[in-house]
Amino acid sequence: MTEPRAHPAAPEILAPAGNRRSFLAALAAGADAVYCGLKQYSARMAAKNFSVPELAGLRGLAHEKGVRVYVTLNNMIKPEEVEAAGAALAAVGRQVRADGIIVQDPAMVELARQVGFAGEIHFSTLANLSFAAALSAAAELGVHRAVLPRELTIDEIRSMAAACPAGFGLEVFVHGALCYGVSGRCYWSSYLGGKSGLRGRCVQPCRRRYRHKEVERRYFSCLDLSVDVLAKVLKTVPQVMAWKIEGRKKGPHYVYHTVRAYRMLRDEGTDPAAKKEALSLLSYALGRPATHYRFLSHRPWNPIGEDDRTGSGLFVGRIKGRAPQTHLIPSSDLLAGDTLRIGFEDDPWHGIRRVGRFVPKGGRYAVTFSPGKAAPVGTPVFVTDRLEASLEKMLSALDRQTPDLPTLPAFRLKAPKVARRRMATVDVTLSRNCPGGRRNTQTACWLSPQTLSTISAKAAARRWWVLPPVIWPENEAAAAELVARAVQNGGRRFILNAPWQAAFFSGLPSVDLWAGPFCNLANPTALATLARLGITGAVVSPELGRQHYLALAERRPMDLGVVLYGFWPLCISRTAADDLPVEQPLLSPRGEVAWVRRFGTDYWVFPNWPIDLRKEKALLAKAGYSLFLTIDEPLPPAIRIKKRSGDWNWQHGPQ
Repeated sequence: MTEPRAHPAAPEILAPAGNRRSFLAALAAGADAVYCGLKQYSARMAAKNFSVPELAGLRGLAHEKGVRVYVTLNNMIKPEEVEAAGAALAAVGRQVRADGIIVQDPAMVELARQVGFAGEIHFSTLANLSFAAALSAAAELGVHRAVLPRELTIDEIRSMAAACPAGFGLEVFVHGALCYGVSGRCYWSSYLGGKSGLRGRCVQPCRRRYRHKEVERRYFSCLDLSVDVLAKVLKTVPQVMAWKIEGRKKGPHYVYHTVRAYRMLRDEGTDPAAKKEALSLLSYALGRPATHYRFLSHRPWNPIGEDDRTGSGLFVGRIKGRAPQTHLIPSSDLLAGDTLRIGFEDDPWHGIRRVGRFVPKGGRYAVTFSPGKAAPVGTPVFVTDRLEASLEKMLSALDRQTPDLPTLPAFRLKAPKVARRRMATVDVTLSRNCPGGRRNTQTACWLSPQTLSTISAKAAARRWWVLPPVIWPENEAAAAELVARAVQNGGRRFILNAPWQAAFFSGLPSVDLWAGPFCNLANPTALATLARLGITGAVVSPELGRQHYLALAERRPMDLGVVLYGFWPLCISRTAADDLPVEQPLLSPRGEVAWVRRFGTDYWVFPNWPIDLRKEKALLAKAGYSLFLTIDEPLPPAIRIKKRSGDWNWQHGPQ
């Protein structure tokens, strides 16, 4: 493993690149570093991404200009993909010679060691390092940097920075799209249709309109994050090594404008004229309307757009006239090659148009529609991509300097040892009120002051104690205290819902630690890696399919469990629309019903049907699974269970 870099004098401006032209735009704009993905194993699979030879050539050009290149290999890795993922990582190290990799799956840390990867390892936001003690646990595995959740305030970022181990760095998003769900804690797209956000294939069901009674709106669709002039505050935190711009699905126009803007804010942020120009650049970057979100602790912004306008692009006017005279009077110049979006993606008249000629501000641009598909008067129109001649000239000049290189041979994977023994099969019911166990069933309790205060020491020793899926810096001290109390009260079996929660048990008497289902574990190499943190068993990702459950059991390095039945959240969020109905049905245009329940400061969004693999229990037990978890989440009175199989991705696995 490489030694960590010293903290730079100023944070690097880290630009996204989902295709060759966006990569070149980042270089043209003066980025200090670029992050990009391969055509596989990237959490933005909708981006075009790169082949290894193409990326090797671009990295060579970047290094000539003093720009670092980080490669994202941040998918959840299925059992049959481990060797291919290792081969991809070997190529990234040997041929691309990337400065670092960005990963979410712990397996990639072990694979980096096996292939002799010489660059840095950064944990993605999908890995959910959301509290200070998590950083030491990550460093213990050999990780050099953590990409922090977008939900953190500047005060929370400072508290995380103060806890950084020597040489460990932080990366903070300063601009780009906001997901409603906490990164690594969203299963919405996967649960509804098998396209997993953890594998870069999210179809964004949270962006749809949802209806409650007579009110229809985008209750879960967020504006874009833009820290803009507040980014100067981050310069005072030396552990923040990078200002990260989201947008690997964006075009070169967006990349060029945002990189230039944040470079200006970093280097000339005290100059009023420079700040004004930077804000102008951001306003023409073709993103969504922006929010500071939670960045300022004393002045948080709700990121849910009240006017229902959360689509990306520069608003340029509304449809006027009736077919065949429909037209647009643009509020800004339209350039030849501009891409226009008519309405929103879930509108029946939604469409894309390419502008063929220059149209001045206040001019007239005819918009034609197919019969019966015309957009009504007042439909908004946005510019979503732009091809300026000056930028195209710069990209072409850079492109001519970039060679492709041949591919090198792959490597052979060293598989982890298979566990020869397993514990006796046990049924465990996870409950919030922690009652006594049913006959032949053990009880698991969500760890909370309420459950601890009502359980005797004798009963505590019989329970499984389950930590929450997200622990924020403001909750960290209380969570550590609860863990210590539970151990002192006799608790001996704990299920962690982020591997880094193992840090809470340092210095306490020895206990049995399991990784929980929110750890998103899906391959034996990931399990073997987490054994280094003292984890001895794992409830694997409920996103898996039949073939993955069986393959994982066959090569298991530790005891395994599975979520057998219960209401699993579509996502967990730290925010809510001001008028979000809680414990009430919310109906999407596709007939999907969601409902929301608040726990502490977080909002859990649930579907109206449970996971149900009970008919597969015998098969899973025979395969080697030991722990069968039932989640007891009572339905609100207003919700009715939908008749559905509940097998999630059992038939085909996550895409």
